[in-house]
Amino acid sequence: MKKNRKNPLYESFGYAFEGIWTGICKERNMKIHCLAIILVTLAGTFFNITATQWCICLLLFALVASLELVNTAVEAVVDLVTEEKKPLAKIAKDTAAGAVLFAAIISVIIGCIIFLPYLLKLFGIM
Repeated sequence: MKKNRKNPLYESFGYAFEGIWTGICKERNMKIHCLAIILVTLAGTFFNITATQWCICLLLFALVASLELVNTAVEAVVDLVTEEKKPLAKIAKDTAAGAVLFAAIISVIIGCIIFLPYLLKLFGIM
């Protein structure tokens, strides 16, 4: 009987990085999330936000990007299984997309809470 051997750890990391890269290169929404990450990072650097605020931003970056990757995976699996329009396939795809949207909306709200005071101060409103 043949033993199931796992891939070496470095190969597993390689597959994971390949998945991230594929998501960035092939998914429009992932490109938008990456642009948002870059812009928020630039704003955070410009405004010299606190370590706590950086941690919050980093967690939100990870949350939204990870959900987008999972959404992509769900869509790929559903498309692999069926090309027909099926109610359960629609639920799977729509709820995965909804998870990303929900996280993105909450991230924008939190971003406003973090960055609005800096912007108001910059423009002399506060």
